Amino acid sequence: MKTEYSADDLLPLSGLQHFQFCRRQWALIHVERQWQENVLTSEGRIMHHRADQPFETEVRDGVIITRSVPVASYRLGLNGVCDVVEFTPSQDGVNLPGRQGFFMPIPVEYKHGTVKSNPCDEVQLCAQAICLEEMLSIEIDYGFFYYGEIRHRIKVEFKNDLRCLVEKIANEMHEYFARGYTPRVKPTKACQSCSLSDICLPDLLSNVEPVSQYIQRNIENE
Repeated sequence: MKTEYSADDLLPLSGLQHFQFCRRQWALIHVERQWQENVLTSEGRIMHHRADQPFETEVRDGVIITRSVPVASYRLGLNGVCDVVEFTPSQDGVNLPGRQGFFMPIPVEYKHGTVKSNPCDEVQLCAQAICLEEMLSIEIDYGFFYYGEIRHRIKVEFKNDLRCLVEKIANEMHEYFARGYTPRVKPTKACQSCSLSDICLPDLLSNVEPVSQYIQRNIENE
């Protein structure tokens, strides 16, 4: 595990969500460079397009709202873009060029669906916060999701167990990427909604015998 990565080593921060959801899905996208849209991904892309306006900044009740903010962590080896970062007035915050006072950066991520039963969304948001912390030399305690399906904000606290999970996933991603490794199929109910099901072929490939077992079986039958 590297103590710090170079710019050429950085992996997409968005891959954390893919990796936590399904390691094979992540590898198909980020190692094999395969992608396919479905209704869910198309609607999510449209929602992000509405939120991601990189040159728009507005102020509401003293809160500075910035969109499409590029971030990176050379410690984790990740880079990406925050949908929205809200700079809220706070004595514990940072000074911004051309602004009076101090502001706490709060990442806000837009998602099409609703709250997940696993932390695949939370790790992505927490990684954004870690990037901002590294870039601004500050500690960020929480962020928000805005879920399009429920049209409501959900607060996420960046506790130590979530931060450790982010680091663990980032390390595994780099290991997989360096090896060019794509895990075998392990079908779950989530495969039904995955946009890569036609590429992954979970039902078909789950019944394929591993090469090692095939060789061993034929040796034993000789």
